[in-house]
Amino acid sequence: MAINTNRPTSPHLQVYKLPLTGIISITHRMTGIMLTAGLILFVYVISALAGGADSYTAMQALMSLWLFKLVIWGFIYALFFHLCHGVRHLIWDSGSSFELDTLNRYAMIELAASLALTLMTFAWGYYGL
Repeated sequence: MAINTNRPTSPHLQVYKLPLTGIISITHRMTGIMLTAGLILFVYVISALAGGADSYTAMQALMSLWLFKLVIWGFIYALFFHLCHGVRHLIWDSGSSFELDTLNRYAMIELAASLALTLMTFAWGYYGL
């Protein structure tokens, strides 16, 4: 039996454009992994608090670095994105909003809400608003 080598390979990866809902789904999984990895950071902070003044001072010095602050804000965004996507899944569990235009609109609302929640947390944390 001969193999037909002239058959099309569809969807071609260089032509195929992933829909917004697919990107959101992949991002939701990645933020779940990031949040799980963030638990290691959380355990470090808690152990530094329990370890006494020297370990707390070392942790504070690490937290003052700009890269560490960026990582913390990435975790905060991941938390809010994961939360908003979970709310979206709860809406889906009601059996509604499965039309394509509604899915795309909810995806945009999810992105905007998670960004807004992150910025509100930033304002609350740095400015006490």
